[in-house]
Amino acid sequence: MRFNTSIEIVYLHLIFCEMAIHKLDLGEFDEIDYHLIAIHTSLEDYRLAFFINQKLAINLGKSENEIQISIKEGETKFSRFYFYDKEEAVSWNLIQNRNEVIQQKSDLSQNLFSTIEMEISTKVYLLPEFKKADYFLKIENIEEAMLATHIQPLLNTIDSISTAYTVKTKQIKSKNNLIF
Repeated sequence: MRFNTSIEIVYLHLIFCEMAIHKLDLGEFDEIDYHLIAIHTSLEDYRLAFFINQKLAINLGKSENEIQISIKEGETKFSRFYFYDKEEAVSWNLIQNRNEVIQQKSDLSQNLFSTIEMEISTKVYLLPEFKKADYFLKIENIEEAMLATHIQPLLNTIDSISTAYTVKTKQIKSKNNLIF
């Protein structure tokens, strides 16, 4: 690069000296801004969403954006029901915790002239550290006091829910699965 005048050199020096240095603190991304309620029930996801809508006066609807998880055995998607309350600026997600990955395997050991096709099913959990929970209700931008005094007790009044309890976010090891 050749410069014709000393003015050009001074100008370039000023540009490079005035550039600001920006640092990103990765700790900012670890901050949890949601609350999580674990739900134990035998209900199907759509029925559970219906009862939650009745009790909490919200409008959870089936989301096309299911949560996809990949493991060594294959991929699976967890169902998701979503509602955004514009008045309160609260985001609600009802998420399935259990699903299965089905693999097709061939077995040649039975007979030389035939193969047997087998399906092998592997259970997959959205949050493996909470294997007993069937669903999670993830609520963003809500006060913790409202959660404990109002929402959790109402969920426990639904007949088909055996229990619903608040999950301490420090206990969640697989937090990345809740980013969607």
